[in-house]
Amino acid sequence: YSVSLVGPAPWGFRLQGGKDFNMPLSISRLNDGGKAARAHVGIGDVVLTIDGISTDGMTHLEAQNKIKACTGNLNMTLQR
Repeated sequence: YSVSLVGPAPWGFRLQGGKDFNMPLSISRLNDGGKAARAHVGIGDVVLTIDGISTDGMTHLEAQNKIKACTGNLNMTLQR
């Protein structure tokens, strides 16, 4: 499923995983009332794309930097 978080950061979630951890990027934590929680993002959801770019092969830091680069809104494709 696709989610679009509008406005500036903070987005209200924490990432875990990445190529450097040998596990898929996924949502590890949500802030109560944060943008991600209001968009019905779930803990454990796997992040498939960030801003249209596949996270396949992305390290944790590369994914974080990609998310930080999204200033106006953040578009992600997630898998439950």
